[in-house]
Amino acid sequence: MKTVFTNGCFDIIHRGHLELLQYCSDIGTVVVVGLNSDASIKRLKGDGRPYFNEKDRKFMLESIKYVDEVRIFDEDTPLKLIESLSPDVIVKGGDYKPREVVGNEFCEVEIFNYIDGYSTTRVLGNIK
Repeated sequence: MKTVFTNGCFDIIHRGHLELLQYCSDIGTVVVVGLNSDASIKRLKGDGRPYFNEKDRKFMLESIKYVDEVRIFDEDTPLKLIESLSPDVIVKGGDYKPREVVGNEFCEVEIFNYIDGYSTTRVLGNIK
């Protein structure tokens, strides 16, 4: 069994998120998503966020066929959660370098490149 971990706010789920989760599912047998709590999103993104509360965001993620488990964490980073889960692989979306990813000292890290044109910032800009 190969456990893959990824994390994020997943405040407004879009195609880029789904592509990331599908990739996680393709490379592992179990996909665990670390979900930022409402409080941690407020600290990271400001008082106007999140748009959806953690209970709703968790439900949406659990409804996606690529996701096996969702764990909410309240810290600014998922380090404690990663330590407790001991995943085989951490997948991070974006332009990070593996050594910059939280938890890289515990397991393999893979970077999933963003899908052009898909981001929460862009979705919010289109709505406004």
